[in-house]
Amino acid sequence: MVHLILFLFFGGICVAGAVNLLMQRHPINSALSLVVVMASLAGEYLLLGAEFVAAIQVIVYAGAIMVLFIFTIMLLNAGEEERTGKSRVAMMLGIPGVAIGGVLVAWVLLRHSSTSDVSMFALPGVPHDIAQLLFHDFLLPFEVTSVLVLIAIMGAVVLASKPESIAPTHAEPAQKKEEVLELVGAGKERR
Repeated sequence: MVHLILFLFFGGICVAGAVNLLMQRHPINSALSLVVVMASLAGEYLLLGAEFVAAIQVIVYAGAIMVLFIFTIMLLNAGEEERTGKSRVAMMLGIPGVAIGGVLVAWVLLRHSSTSDVSMFALPGVPHDIAQLLFHDFLLPFEVTSVLVLIAIMGAVVLASKPESIAPTHAEPAQKKEEVLELVGAGKERR
């Protein structure tokens, strides 16, 4: 009974963090809400008996990946999101569509699920089995994801760099000449 209460508690935190992620105007606040979602998912994994997956969730996703997201947002110097007028089509079709989809998923899971209850710690979840899957069977997708994150970081750095630092303009020597003349003039006035 306690496990069910904790599972629902962490699930509620996860859903609240996801809704807060969508409602925030500032991207940094959205990223921090995503950290809350990742941490609550780690709590769910702990309750399911997958301690290794929970630790990886905190270390890799809530730690490393989210730090990269936040650095990328800071490099891009993203400000607050501008709100536009709400679409009537989205309101008329989106909200009922989500409600109908949720009811259909719940109905399918409740009526047509052929799974039975599994006792805690009955499923394989030892680090050796997970490492075998991750670094042997799914090595290519793992490495492709790493390269994709690296490309995203490089793209963010290129987008965030200022054009003046990449290619100096022709007006720059004239500006420096004016600055030198001002400094010389200021030095003569002091004498």
